[in-house]
Amino acid sequence: MDDIQARLIRLEERYTHLQHHIAEQDRVILGLSEELDRLRRELARVRDDSTRTPGAGDAMPADERPPHY
Repeated sequence: MDDIQARLIRLEERYTHLQHHIAEQDRVILGLSEELDRLRRELARVRDDSTRTPGAGDAMPADERPPHY
């Protein structure tokens, strides 16, 4: 009977460890999902800003020759 109890205790310990591991993975995945959402919003904002102000900044139009020609 002691052998069965020892095996059961080991199984319960492993199960508890796996539960903790899964909870930690869930927290990490949630954080990554939130970061991905933030980056998508930021990328959309940058794309929107770049289409609203064409030719602004140091960018040269596609049909203009560079200054070294």
